[in-house]
Amino acid sequence: MKPVLALVGRPNVGKSTLFNRLTRTRDALVADYPGLTRDRKYGDGKVGERAYMVVDTGGIGEGDDGIDGPMGDQARQAVAEADAVLFMVDGRAGLTASDELVARELRSLNKPVYLVVNKVDGVDENIAAADFYSLGLTSQHRIAASQGRGVNAMMAEVLAAFPDAPEHSPGTEEQGIRVAIIGRPNVGKSTLVNRMLGEDRVVVFDMAGTTRDSIYIPFERRGQRYTLIDTAGVRRRGKVHETIEKFSVIKAMQAIDDAQVVILVVDAREGITDQDLSLLGHVLQAGRSLLVAVNKWDGLDASHREQVKSELARRLEFAPWARVHYISALHGTGVGDLYALIERAWQSAFTRIPTNKLTSMLEHLVAANQPPQVGRHRAKLRYAHLGGTNPPRIIIHGNSLDSLPDSYRRYLENRFRDLLKLEGTPLKVEFKSGDNPFEGKGNQLTERQVQRKRRLIKHVKGR
Repeated sequence: MKPVLALVGRPNVGKSTLFNRLTRTRDALVADYPGLTRDRKYGDGKVGERAYMVVDTGGIGEGDDGIDGPMGDQARQAVAEADAVLFMVDGRAGLTASDELVARELRSLNKPVYLVVNKVDGVDENIAAADFYSLGLTSQHRIAASQGRGVNAMMAEVLAAFPDAPEHSPGTEEQGIRVAIIGRPNVGKSTLVNRMLGEDRVVVFDMAGTTRDSIYIPFERRGQRYTLIDTAGVRRRGKVHETIEKFSVIKAMQAIDDAQVVILVVDAREGITDQDLSLLGHVLQAGRSLLVAVNKWDGLDASHREQVKSELARRLEFAPWARVHYISALHGTGVGDLYALIERAWQSAFTRIPTNKLTSMLEHLVAANQPPQVGRHRAKLRYAHLGGTNPPRIIIHGNSLDSLPDSYRRYLENRFRDLLKLEGTPLKVEFKSGDNPFEGKGNQLTERQVQRKRRLIKHVKGR
């Protein structure tokens, strides 16, 4: 599982700049997940093959309430969720009383704390960092977050403390198909888990927020192994008051990353909400297979059902491949059919297609619908191969592929999905143009041609 890193420190020390650098984004507000407060931001990052999650916080240690105010509460929650803490200070401003307050609390933690002295560009690093040794934090890094200086070296040391996450290979692991059940509180997630298992394995109570952590439940059904992951409900911001519930948000996000198939449970009486769409955004970012289970379907009349279906179709236009299934977790209606959908989505996500078959499909699609001509040139699509699974990635090679319009790219993606009979999984189609060895050379002659021309001229003059 990806390590979680928390950025803490007083205001204006460069936390948001470092957050953007680590997540490779331009805006510190990377993702507005439901249940997150205004002062905590979550983002994913990667250094080489090592992935991690970053939690940004508002400035603490200054103002009327100091570290004990609302900002301090947010920082404590982020630190409690994290595996390591990056404590940022301003190298130009020097050591302040607020830094000492924050350091005093961080020293009492039983987790790694790295002191990050920011803004050392343009100043003597040794002088800028000298005062901060008095904080008693031995691991110190000097960086310039705005320029990226020293950031890679810092992350190499931070991530070295965490073992590489084991790779999950389909069909060979004891966990089987990993299925995460996600959704807002009180939509029936735990009831659905119990119904799928056929026994009361998860506490169910008619009060939002019963599940406080992600629960992994391995089991076997008809010879197929599964692991159900029951996650805590993710609330809309502004309705999260209990500290322990706030800790569960990141567990739900990690469960999505760890799953192979995700079931989003939606309350049919409320329809799909903005919070549901925010969760779907993280599922899409993670590239996971997706099923939408519309729960509490039995209690709706015909007109209400049509209204819900119409609204779902409209709001899920960005993910038309997602399978929508209507159930009643309490009474068991439609729950048994979920297993077939899960297996088809899993098989689609890990499908293996030979290169010759994909290339043959590509030739058929191009013959049926030639790419449009742009200017004097028409893109040439030569061959295709599988670039990865979960989700499937098809890489198409050819010439002048940058000129392909979005409409033609969508045509290829949709037709490949139909031909491969993919269900419930995203499909990524990438294009790679071959390099033209004569591009940019104009009428310039090669060295061999120049030598040949010289010999010809010399021979003519000799005659």
